[in-house]
Amino acid sequence: MNNLNYQQPKIIAEIGCNHIGSMDIAKELIHLAKECKADYAKFQKRNPKELLTKEQFTAPHPVPYQSYGQTYGEHREVLEFNIDEHRELKKYAENLGIEYACSVWDITSAQEIISLNPDYIKVPSASNCNFEMLVLLRDEYCGDIHLSIGMTTWDEIEKIIQFFEETNQAKKRLVVYSCTSGYPIDFKDVCLLELRKLYFHFKSRVKEFGFSGHHLGIAIDIAAYTLGAKWIERHFTKDRAWKGTDHAASLEVPGLQKLVRDLHHTYNALNFKQKDILDVEISQREKLKTHIH
Repeated sequence: MNNLNYQQPKIIAEIGCNHIGSMDIAKELIHLAKECKADYAKFQKRNPKELLTKEQFTAPHPVPYQSYGQTYGEHREVLEFNIDEHRELKKYAENLGIEYACSVWDITSAQEIISLNPDYIKVPSASNCNFEMLVLLRDEYCGDIHLSIGMTTWDEIEKIIQFFEETNQAKKRLVVYSCTSGYPIDFKDVCLLELRKLYFHFKSRVKEFGFSGHHLGIAIDIAAYTLGAKWIERHFTKDRAWKGTDHAASLEVPGLQKLVRDLHHTYNALNFKQKDILDVEISQREKLKTHIH
């Protein structure tokens, strides 16, 4: 495992749409993420009328009791902030000392978030085959591109990476996230060993690896980090019982605090002994060890 070259983990509090359309709640979640010592507070940006067909926009939410509108499109619009509000959230986060990030789901949203010039822009699993949007991110934006590969075939993953290799950008800017797209998912569906598969096939072709988890608890994230994911992304909410499909797969404050703590402890523990007998062992060796020749 020493070939993984462990780096300090980066922990992303994925606020997403868990702000339920309230700027006050969004800012409170940024503040709480900072208090939990996460590295990034991350949001999502959609243009529902561009992203959805007319039929999808006017259809009822597939889980009606989770909806904030009469139709799925209206539900999505309730949960959207405009670009000026995202600019305000980015400034608020940076003033607190935590970085802002955002996922983009369509071309208009990508153009808008590019204008904010965050450290990185995330491509969600749902949009990772939108090559018109990927062209924009690759050619018109200079930051890193983080990309989830839930519900994506191996051939599609290869095609995406080759697309960034066309301009020699994959190794410099592309971070690939292992992900299973369910909210929440059973542990058997996390498929952690996909991280080793990604690492084996693409370690020399992409910049880094991440893990976007939709499971319960925090033990899996520690395992994901030891398997090569530098970036650990978890949905974050004030209350897992709130209306909305992401809350059930999210961490509340105590969970995020423990995740950050445990990832940092794991990072400190992932090393080799610098000598046969560590200083902390010397007195114990003198007191306890027998049959020394």
